Amino acid sequence: ASALPATGHAGDAVAASTLTTTLPYPRVKLVHLTDLKADRELRLSYPDNASPISLLKFGKPVLTGMGPDQDIVAFSRYCTHMGGTLQFKADTGAFHCPLHYAMFDAQKGGLTVIGQATDNLPQVELEIDAKGDIYAVGIKGLIYGRQANVLA
Repeated sequence: ASALPATGHAGDAVAASTLTTTLPYPRVKLVHLTDLKADRELRLSYPDNASPISLLKFGKPVLTGMGPDQDIVAFSRYCTHMGGTLQFKADTGAFHCPLHYAMFDAQKGGLTVIGQATDNLPQVELEIDAKGDIYAVGIKGLIYGRQANVLA
């Protein structure tokens, strides 16, 4: 044990988070609450123009939903398996990948339903201000093909 360098006491350790980015996420206004219609997908991009997302309003409360009815969510449109651009289908409430047929349940936090994807969809963190404006403020999960979600 004396051959090992002194590392201090366990009580001296400061917990480092592995869930942070090296650059801050931008706060981007997406739409106003009144611009959303139930079961209609709104295609946007976040945190930059090279990252397509879907903003959805379900008209009923969903897991991780935001807004007065807890029914608004947004997700990356890149499949976590091989980066295929996902298509949202309102009849299933899920994103479908055209490459290998993976499915992700948008009503259950982007949960992988079937297919070769091993990670759930990255979910856009949303904020809604007192005027009803919806902002994207971060992403939970890593966008496919990136080492960090926010590019320098």
